[in-house]
Amino acid sequence: MSSARTRRNGAIVAVVTVGCVLAPAMSLAQAHVVGAGPVSESRRTAITSAVAAVSPAVVTVQTTMIQQVRPDDFARLFGARDATRVTPGLGTGFVVRKDGVIVTNAHVIAGADSISVMLRDGTVYPATRLGTDETNDIAVIKIDAKNLPVVKLGNSAGLVVGEWSIAIGNPYGFLLGNSEPSVTAGVISGVGRNLVDRGDGPAQYFDMIQTDAAINPGNSGGPLVNADGEVIGVNSSIYSMSGGSIGLGFAIPINRVSRVVDDLLEHGSVRRPWVGVQLQQLVSRNPRDMISAGAVIAAVIPGSPAEAAGLRRGDIVTRLGDRAMHNSFDWDGALLDLRVGDVTKIEVRRDGRLVTVSATIKDLPDVAASKVQVLKELELVTVTPAIQAQRRLPVADGALVFNVSRVVSDYTGLEAGDVITWINQTAVKSADEAKRAFDYYSAGPLQMVFVRAGVSYRSYQFRIR
Repeated sequence: MSSARTRRNGAIVAVVTVGCVLAPAMSLAQAHVVGAGPVSESRRTAITSAVAAVSPAVVTVQTTMIQQVRPDDFARLFGARDATRVTPGLGTGFVVRKDGVIVTNAHVIAGADSISVMLRDGTVYPATRLGTDETNDIAVIKIDAKNLPVVKLGNSAGLVVGEWSIAIGNPYGFLLGNSEPSVTAGVISGVGRNLVDRGDGPAQYFDMIQTDAAINPGNSGGPLVNADGEVIGVNSSIYSMSGGSIGLGFAIPINRVSRVVDDLLEHGSVRRPWVGVQLQQLVSRNPRDMISAGAVIAAVIPGSPAEAAGLRRGDIVTRLGDRAMHNSFDWDGALLDLRVGDVTKIEVRRDGRLVTVSATIKDLPDVAASKVQVLKELELVTVTPAIQAQRRLPVADGALVFNVSRVVSDYTGLEAGDVITWINQTAVKSADEAKRAFDYYSAGPLQMVFVRAGVSYRSYQFRIR
């Protein structure tokens, strides 16, 4: 479970992603056995019918993360050696295809060295990771099984505030006594919610469904269901002062989830939509000011869809597609629902009048850029003005680390997103120059200068093997 905490009016509040790290095994409750007798019609409701339709397809997702723990220098004096620490984790998922394709949250399986899934009947399967989208906090995994029960997906675009919502999942996992999911019910409290004080992870919690159905640690990745037994969202986070549910739960809309899952299954990754504008960033400690700031264009990136559409600095975006824009949060949320290749209408207020333009959504500049392969497991791209703007890089040229394997990262110190600016005595202005420098110095030790998060670092010396 991860959280971001902030002090407000003397109280500590937090946005918590509700994956669960397992505590040492203990029995908190005995499994409650429900009698098998007939149920009267007066006890059957839309909620019981919805639960009966969805819960057979809800599963428990278990993970393990193996970490090497190095003792400090003082402990080493007394003979302490490196140790291995195994950290278990737990969340929820649901089956979307009969052949074992399962949807859960990306933060549930983040960093996992192994993943397993337990079905409602207690059967356990090893699971493989098919794809992960950290931005939207969605992951797709698969188990080797057939003819599994599946959920029915609904339409999150037509939600009504006040209608029933049902959260199904595994809060606190097996500490509650058995493998069957539990149920909480409430209403849709709001739609289009943007979590300003969101967690420290990569997920962007924009345009979320809010519900007062209790969501607790271990519920992450489980379905939020309507009264018709349709999945309308994926439970993801809570806003809490204690880490437990206080009736402020949030789910990712299922329409967005469906698009992400399709991309992950078809391509193994998600194509990010790019319009090519930077919105004006208001600096204020008061979230109210940010909510009412408007979506004001601060810069239009050269060569971008926005430039081709005729957008200008100073334009105030009032609509993106069919959605009204009030601030940068609305813009970020709307982008998550666009697809590369879409042609969308953008309405702006310019000099007191409304202007509507059409923009064709493109891939992010770093995705569309040519990749240069170095050291077999290191991909570089040349920093361009568009990439600099997209990534908010502090440097205008260099070789951006687009992708790097864990082995090469451990060996060189590089991480994805770093920009290489020097290799030994050679200045690096592009990915091709970086490759030539690697080749030229391959016989001897190398040392790099690279920029990470605006700070310049010098790597330790290493040799190419």
